[in-house]
Parts: sequence; structure tokens; C-alpha cells
Amino acid sequence: MKAIVCVKQVPDTQGKVAVKADGTMDRSAMATITNPDDLNAVEAALQLKDETGCEVVVVTMGPPPAEGMLRELMARGADRGVLVSGREFGGSDTFATSQILAAAVNKIGVGPEDIVFCGRQAIDGDTAQVGPQIAEKLHLPQVTYVTEIKKDGNALTVKRQLEDGYMELKVQTPCLLTCIKELNTPRYMSVSGIFECYDKPLEVFDYNALKDDPLIETDTIGLKGSPTNVYKSFAPPVKGAGMKVENAAQLVGILNDKHLI
Repeated sequence: MKAIVCVKQVPDTQGKVAVKADGTMDRSAMATITNPDDLNAVEAALQLKDETGCEVVVVTMGPPPAEGMLRELMARGADRGVLVSGREFGGSDTFATSQILAAAVNKIGVGPEDIVFCGRQAIDGDTAQVGPQIAEKLHLPQVTYVTEIKKDGNALTVKRQLEDGYMELKVQTPCLLTCIKELNTPRYMSVSGIFECYDKPLEVFDYNALKDDPLIETDTIGLKGSPTNVYKSFAPPVKGAGMKVENAAQLVGILNDKHLI
């Protein structure tokens, strides 16, 4: 049995946002973190490993430095990592990204008891589209916004969050779940895990490794295969310092001077 977790390296929102002259984000110039919701997905897989002894595989698509993130996740307890990286994949939107990740998951292999985990959404896009799109392309049943998981053989009893309550349902494996922060509290790396993570296997899937998958076509991946493109990225202007007024009369006077009332 395997738990396959799709993760993403995203810009640290507490750091500086770097934007190129053409309006695209300069990710190489920004500090990065593991997407927060993806950490909950990793923790869900690790808890399943604690319970059943299954193998946990973490998968990401990104440039070569994303290997560091995978090593950190292996230091938390994941058994192996897969880095999907190639120039042909650059510029992918959610549609193209899900094509590529689905092909990578296909190559890893999804068995009858396996579960694919994703975070609800990434903080750099907030679309919540990639997980469900992967499920559709792999023809897997899916449950989104998961807050509780109970495994019983080849079936999972899953609780999912709605706007006005919760829904509890049963789903057969193999399946895909998207996880939210209410599901669990991610564990930290251990000292022994940090030492051991560099001995764990990490594979790189480039374009040549995935090109034979039916999902990988030149017009369905990368910038060319992306139906949507980001027109421009920019850092919002810094707001000026506020002003404290002593009383309502002073506030009315200021607004009057600025011809706002």
C-alpha cells in the first residue's frame, strides 16, 4: 500500500515578492516554503503510515532546488521523493500541471489500496483546482476539504467540511483526498530523520521519463498547453502610516479639509 502526496514549493508570503520586468514572478529570487495545506496532506499520509506501515511517496513539480523541500519532507517521515522537473513543463497553469502530475503518479503506480493526497489549494494561486483535476485524469473517486479520515480495509470513512456544516461519506480506494488545516497538526522533522533523509531515494522525472504517457502532449503541457496565463504579477503598494485623532471634531475637520465631506 502507498500514500502518494502531491506537494508544491511556494513563495514565502512573509518575505519579499520579486517580480520580473515582464510582470512574471521571479521565483528564484524569493524565499520559498512548503505550501501549508500540503503539510497537512503529508501529515495525513504519515499518520496512515503509523497505523498501517504503508509507504509514503512525496511528489512535486518544480526546478531542481525543490529537491531540498522533498528532503525536508523525508526528514518528517516520508519514504521517498519524486521531483518532476524539465524545461518543457515551465509556465504550466493548473490544467497543464495536473496533466504532468497525473502522468507522474501513473508512473509511480496506483494500486487497489493506494491513496493520493493533495493540499486543498496553494497559497500562490488559491485555485484549489490541481487536486480535483488530477483525480479526474486518473479516473479516481475524490473527496475534497477533508477534516477526518478513518480507514477500514479498502474503504475510507471521510468527513469533509462544507460552508454550513460537515458531510460524512464512504469512499473506496484507490482514491484522491484534498486536505485542509483542520485535519491535523503537521509534525516537525526529527534529528534522526534529518540524518536519514539523505539516504532515502529521490527520483527525477524529466520530460523523457514521462513523454510516453498519453497525458503528456506538447500542446497540453507547459506554457503552450496552458489555457490560462498570468498577465502580470506585482507587489501591492505599501500603505502610509495611520493618523490618530483626539476626538470626532478633529476627524470632521480633517475630512472637511480634504473635501471628503
